[in-house]
Amino acid sequence: MTGRLHSMKIWPLSQGEIAGVIEDLIPALRTNPEPAVLAHPSSTTTRSEYIERVCAGGFPLAINRSLAARNRWFDDYVSQSVERDALELVRIRQRQVLRELLNRLGGRTGQILNLSNAIDGLGVERKTAEEYTKLLEDLFLIARLPAWGKTLRARAASSPKVHMVDSGLAARLLRLTPDKLASLDPTALTEFGNLLETFVVGELRKQVSWLEEQVTVGHWRTHDGDEVDFVIEFDDGGVLAFEVKAGERVPGREFSGLRKLRDALGKRFIAGVVLATGPRSFSFEDRLYVMPIDRLWTPVG
Repeated sequence: MTGRLHSMKIWPLSQGEIAGVIEDLIPALRTNPEPAVLAHPSSTTTRSEYIERVCAGGFPLAINRSLAARNRWFDDYVSQSVERDALELVRIRQRQVLRELLNRLGGRTGQILNLSNAIDGLGVERKTAEEYTKLLEDLFLIARLPAWGKTLRARAASSPKVHMVDSGLAARLLRLTPDKLASLDPTALTEFGNLLETFVVGELRKQVSWLEEQVTVGHWRTHDGDEVDFVIEFDDGGVLAFEVKAGERVPGREFSGLRKLRDALGKRFIAGVVLATGPRSFSFEDRLYVMPIDRLWTPVG
């Protein structure tokens, strides 16, 4: 039946779908970045509201449950995926290893995938770990974000990032609640930053999936420490780039990776956006902007 089937990846609901609005940020940015950014110069979404959205995620059956009921749903979802669905795809000898690997990768969501580090002390061979990681992707629990622009600079990194498919599921695996993430403890701030990046990257991937044209997505990172969390390259070579910050203020140093990418791409660089938890949208410098994260689900028009 070659040519008669078409597979479709269905992501958890986007925040716009949950709210019943149509998101059109990416096409608007591509067409005319500055008006798209300044269409809504301010936001009223608070940090606590962002935390609630991150922890709720986008699974339809989990969103509107109480915290305790949602956690039970996430636990059941993982158990059914690992203990039942996994067996339908491949014969697994070590189901507990698969679950532990998922927990470890969940703890590294939003970070460079270092499989050797993730399996340290797990007692499993590298080849088996690779197979189990691919299985977790097939189960739609994790997603790799490939390195982009490896030919752009000689010192560009080639390792993918790993993201949980759903930020709410990631929060549950890490046993993180809204109350824990609301703390100003340095560990909580770091954990929230990683979860927020996974949440935003997930929202962008969902919006990319319904664009009319095919695009290439990835992250850009150099061995010198410059990075951009999410890059969209269109077929004509134009590039949109996004950096995610958990803070309300965005100092100039946070634009380092976007500046480097803009300078390397020249005219191909359409716009670079820092998405932050602050309330204001504004132009920072040539083709670089700051926007509140909730612009991802606020219609442009």
